[in-house]
Amino acid sequence: MSQTRSLAAVIGVVATILLAWLVNPWVSVPDNLSSVVTWAFWILAIALVAVLYIDARRDPRSGTVEVEGPGFARFLFSNSRAGLVWLPIRIFLGFNWLDAGFHKLAGPGWVDGGSALKGYWTAAIAVSDTGKGPITYDWYREFLSFLLNGGHYTWFAPLITFGEILVGIGLIVGALTGFAAFFGAFMNMSYLLAGSASTNPVMFALAVGVMMAWKVAGYYGVDRWLLPKLGTPWAPGSEPAGSGSSVPPSNGRT
Repeated sequence: MSQTRSLAAVIGVVATILLAWLVNPWVSVPDNLSSVVTWAFWILAIALVAVLYIDARRDPRSGTVEVEGPGFARFLFSNSRAGLVWLPIRIFLGFNWLDAGFHKLAGPGWVDGGSALKGYWTAAIAVSDTGKGPITYDWYREFLSFLLNGGHYTWFAPLITFGEILVGIGLIVGALTGFAAFFGAFMNMSYLLAGSASTNPVMFALAVGVMMAWKVAGYYGVDRWLLPKLGTPWAPGSEPAGSGSSVPPSNGRT
């Protein structure tokens, strides 16, 4: 076993132990250590992904498909024809984000000081007499409290506003669709962690699908020309073929 894999194994074991400690209902983490253990787990989890990725990149066999997926999944996520399936989903998500962003842009308290976001965070971190509140996880409540106490809503509110607009535009026109879907899903998850359900569960689920189909979700859009210029996923520097054209087998397309 290489040193990189040995390091990954150690990180994985420690992260698993910390996670088991956090979620075990019979052995609770002391309150003064809860945040430390939570952040330690997430840092180790991210480090584990990075170490495994670096190790895979060094392996000349890393491009080999080890577990073959079902034909329908390969079609849905890797065939340019499936771009028509993802087109209405992109449009739905895009206009939802665009509408949300424009509402914030035109409304008070978002791009003129962040007072609306301040009120939202204040309500989110509130805890009732019974110890319950909109936020389930203490680490996220502490994170929002840190942002709130530091006055970070003044720049965070415009960031959210213009971020929603950019995500909406990216999804509608199909430009860097995977990235747009990722940041959209990230915002959906942030709202969900803050206790806001609304349309976020549906939009998050659809965004995950678009992320998985990033190679073809924007085929009927700017990505049809943009991604080849970036060298992926179609042949580097080549012009896009017709929507029903064949593609090199090495791309895993059906």
